[in-house]
Amino acid sequence: MTYAMLFPGQGSQAVGMLSGHSDALIGQTFEEASTALGWDLAALVREGPAESLNQTARTQPALLAAGIAVWRLWQAQGLPAPAALAGHSLGEYTALVAAGSLDFADALKLVELRGQLMQAAVPEGVGGMSAVVGLEDEAIEAFCREYSGPGVLEPANYNAPGQVVVAGNIPALEWLEAQGKARGARMIKRLPMSVPSHSALLREAADKLFERLGSLSVRAPALPVLHNLDGATRQEPEAIRLALRDQLYRPVRWTATIKKLEEQGVTQLFECGPGKVLVGLNKRIVKDALSFALEDAEGFAKAVAAVKA
Repeated sequence: MTYAMLFPGQGSQAVGMLSGHSDALIGQTFEEASTALGWDLAALVREGPAESLNQTARTQPALLAAGIAVWRLWQAQGLPAPAALAGHSLGEYTALVAAGSLDFADALKLVELRGQLMQAAVPEGVGGMSAVVGLEDEAIEAFCREYSGPGVLEPANYNAPGQVVVAGNIPALEWLEAQGKARGARMIKRLPMSVPSHSALLREAADKLFERLGSLSVRAPALPVLHNLDGATRQEPEAIRLALRDQLYRPVRWTATIKKLEEQGVTQLFECGPGKVLVGLNKRIVKDALSFALEDAEGFAKAVAAVKA
């Protein structure tokens, strides 16, 4: 059986994350990240407060460091390499670090900037995101096209069949929520996010991020990395830079990415980092795949055993 390693995005962070691992390598990776960033990421992850950890410019480097910490622990087991890597939104950067395409220190500072640009692009109270449950992708796309009021309303995350996150301006989200039940949605829930990620409202932020990407070393990945834009892999550094730029203002196609892995014969899906968000989504996309979260020693041991079996 073959496996893929998947890296989570924002929403998976928590004070004390990865405390279920006793290996010193976890703490060492957080300390290395603190040195690279010039502020104490290790203490923030260990002690909080949650309000600071949840600030997007802090969340993003913290999650990237957490994903790489677990990846390093995994590499230390001497197991066969995964068939592919992928990451949800921010997790795509973690995947590229794991594949050797981006340097760890460079990526930490890059995603810190990404968070700052995202927050600056849309002032607090102007935009947001809502999860829509119970409608097909095409129905949600048509629903968004019908909106004719002020601002933007766009699908942002195709997370699983029947579960899509929509981003936009607050009036547009309010319209969506008011109209949704009549259109057959089982639930529409506003998410606790002030940044309308993966929508046209972040196009300017994406262009600024691309400027920084131009100054960084980007290499061909040593392992295939499936990108959020289309589930395709890329080898050319400039193509990777463009994919990271476009990813910020275009939707995350997670369902298509996991389906692509299934088509390639991947039968085991491991979430490399804190939380179990991707495990839950993956089980809805590919019901027959083995899916484990590596956030603690127990889940990690199960995944190791599955690869060795």
